Amino acid sequence: MTSQSEAQYKVFLITGGASGLGAEYAKIFLQLGAKNVAILDIAEAVGKTFVASLNEKYPGKAMFIKCDVSKEDEIKTAFQQVLDANKRIDVIINNAGVGNDSLHQWRTASEVNWQGVVSFTLKGMEHMRKDKGGAGGTIINVSSIAALCKCAPFPIYGGAKLAVLHFGQTISLPPFFDNTGVRILTICFGGTLTPMVENILEQSMEKKLGETFLKTAVELTAFQRVDSAVTAFVKMFQEGEPGSIWLSINNKPGIDITSDINQAFDEFKMKWIL
Repeated sequence: MTSQSEAQYKVFLITGGASGLGAEYAKIFLQLGAKNVAILDIAEAVGKTFVASLNEKYPGKAMFIKCDVSKEDEIKTAFQQVLDANKRIDVIINNAGVGNDSLHQWRTASEVNWQGVVSFTLKGMEHMRKDKGGAGGTIINVSSIAALCKCAPFPIYGGAKLAVLHFGQTISLPPFFDNTGVRILTICFGGTLTPMVENILEQSMEKKLGETFLKTAVELTAFQRVDSAVTAFVKMFQEGEPGSIWLSINNKPGIDITSDINQAFDEFKMKWIL
């Protein structure tokens, strides 16, 4: 698994990569020797500007593809474009996310946060899996602390992120990695100071609940720095075992919480199922 934990010479596909954490992943993995990073995002102008800046520093190592991950036809087209340009994809980072539980946006947000993740994961698996002639690879799915606690203002977002977590741990059950060589990793971020937290009250299901949530979060200094989140992400990439689940919160080092998640599931199974 050593080769999978190294960025050098690898082709990365990053959804939601034009800004925020996605853009930081692109920069750090190019610093670590990535062969190419494909930035997929709905924000075309921002994405093209960002990729141009990357190519100034790393000539020819970045590309931008406009892609709305809530739309399957755009996912298919973008995935094929990355393959056509690079002949392979070694790492997929399902970073695109929408934290919006409002009455007018929740469905699109759910398609981005859940169905887009599943679509890119399945396409990546089919391309990478060694039992079908691929070279193996890593797929990283971004969940959230909202998957691990009851966050009243964002029940739809939390539900989608819990689905992402459960999908990653379940699809990775042995002998998945031994058969395919595909390493699935999941990371749960606590509140992080990215554009996603802007206008958070308007994005919640109910404004009063959002106000209470925001007040509590500020009091607990729950919003971590972007650089801390990126450091935790890289730690997971370099150290994460197949199927592992990681936590990044409160500017602490990345924490492997797989055993805690497994224990919770095992205790429930022992008490109620077996």
